[in-house]
Amino acid sequence: MGACMALCSLASCASCLCGSAPCVLSSCCPSTFNSTVSRLAFSFFLLLGTVVSVIMILPGMETQLQKIPGFCQGGTPIPGFEGKVNCEIIVGYKSVYRMCFAMTCFFFLFSIIMIRVRSSKDPRAAIQNGFWFFKFLILIGITVGAFFIPDGTFNTVWYYFGVVGSFVFILIQLILLVDFAHTWNQKWVENAEEGNSKCWYAALLSFTVVQYACAFAAMVLFYVFYTQPDDCTEHKVFISLNFIFCIIVSVVSILPKVQEVQPSSGLLQSSLISLYTMYLTWSAMSNNPNRKCNPSLLQLVTNNPSTSTAPTPTVPPGQVQWWDAQGIVGLVIFLFCTLYASIRSSNNSQVNRLMQTEEVQSLAADAEVSVEDGARRAVDNEEDGVTYSYSFFHFCLLLASLYIMMTLTNWYQPNSDYQAMQSTMPAVWVKISSSWLALAVYLWTLVAPLILPDRDFN
Repeated sequence: MGACMALCSLASCASCLCGSAPCVLSSCCPSTFNSTVSRLAFSFFLLLGTVVSVIMILPGMETQLQKIPGFCQGGTPIPGFEGKVNCEIIVGYKSVYRMCFAMTCFFFLFSIIMIRVRSSKDPRAAIQNGFWFFKFLILIGITVGAFFIPDGTFNTVWYYFGVVGSFVFILIQLILLVDFAHTWNQKWVENAEEGNSKCWYAALLSFTVVQYACAFAAMVLFYVFYTQPDDCTEHKVFISLNFIFCIIVSVVSILPKVQEVQPSSGLLQSSLISLYTMYLTWSAMSNNPNRKCNPSLLQLVTNNPSTSTAPTPTVPPGQVQWWDAQGIVGLVIFLFCTLYASIRSSNNSQVNRLMQTEEVQSLAADAEVSVEDGARRAVDNEEDGVTYSYSFFHFCLLLASLYIMMTLTNWYQPNSDYQAMQSTMPAVWVKISSSWLALAVYLWTLVAPLILPDRDFN
């Protein structure tokens, strides 16, 4: 269903690039809202930029990028750095930085323009829901301009922007996963009450057990491969703390008082959050500059210990790669969350408050599908009020652009002489602290009705 909506809605937007809402839908599409089509279209821009970034960082692209005037021609215009830039290494990452800089500027522009849009009657809503061809031209123009930004301190400064933005986006991913787990649990419980209860409850139990088993197995593997008896103290602390925190949130989710005020909470959500926490722990440890505590996936598979004693791993000549295991998993989670954020219609009030969205009623109850000349059109369901904050949605895509930049560059930082990219401890602390804050956010969604009984959380 979601995949069909994504593919069909995005394809339909190509037929109305210069138009405004409502957009024509393909006959293969289910009935949907204009607000959903617009979110999918903007998400498509983000995914398109991600694909371009991946292509740019592939081996063999360095030669083509070196042909860009002033971009990388045997040196750099920065005084004192002539001849020190290793273009075969840095050019791929420079391209990703500039492509993601362009996407960030694009979504920042729309985030500012769409502040306080209340309904589709606002003239700015037409800009949000239409004129896709001109938006595409704007994105291309910003991208072209970004590739002519002088190096200077751009790479270093933009790296820190990426770190901060990615930290916030990890929390947004957690909120979306919590919402997905709540929706998943509620839907299957409803199916169990209406039909074969044993089958549906068995499915819920199975997925919960599998997710907890994966999280526990990951914890054991972390202790085996990412710690040493006389070293890696930080990793031991990270793994132990997150394991304990996962147990705490799991217990809290099934407490009688929490169940009373949050009937949809349960172990299914906690198991998914625990698995996500283990991923964040793994991602943080994979950025540790200490090679003894950070074996590569190839070393784990071949069971060959690293022979290098270098304290800080850097990207070696001719091996500009992002497709390590944790980077691929990060991209998969990113793609899922981006698509889910575009089509979600949640009845979880706390998540809706955090994501600045409203519950969307069924299409059949609120509007009829418009049919003109045999073509179905997306329904404008925002005449009385927007179903999501336009400005906040673009801000989330802005953060997603920064997250993609950091993921594709392994969270590596350009070193002082711009000759390589290197792993640093700040990236480790940013990721692990985001896992702690993410767990705190999930815990808050469970206990908020108990702590603030006077507020309406229904």
